Amino acid sequence: MKCEKCGDGIDPDETYEHSGRTLCEDCYLDIVAVPKTCDPWAVYSAKNTVSQEMALTEAQQKIFDLIKAKGPLTLEQVCSQLGISEEAFRNNFATLRHMELAKGCKMGDRVCFTLFDDQSN
Repeated sequence: MKCEKCGDGIDPDETYEHSGRTLCEDCYLDIVAVPKTCDPWAVYSAKNTVSQEMALTEAQQKIFDLIKAKGPLTLEQVCSQLGISEEAFRNNFATLRHMELAKGCKMGDRVCFTLFDDQSN
């Protein structure tokens, strides 16, 4: 049996069903456990732990550094400059938002991403 998302082989007793598709555990979790940027509990938790010792992943640090150096940037600009997928950006950006390090903002008809303390947006 194969996962209908990634194509990896999976044992029949280790399959997950989602929206009529048969998935492996990793793909299933990617779909159902997507971090949400607007999550008050996550923001509360992040704010209370950030002072202890802030540790970003390499991907989160790259996104933060790019936005700090060149922001505000659109989703397309961030993804193309870092060579990452939209899904990877969204998953990593959610943590930056929860920690109140970065945020989304409207600039005209576009959504851009900037530092949380950027008062111009």
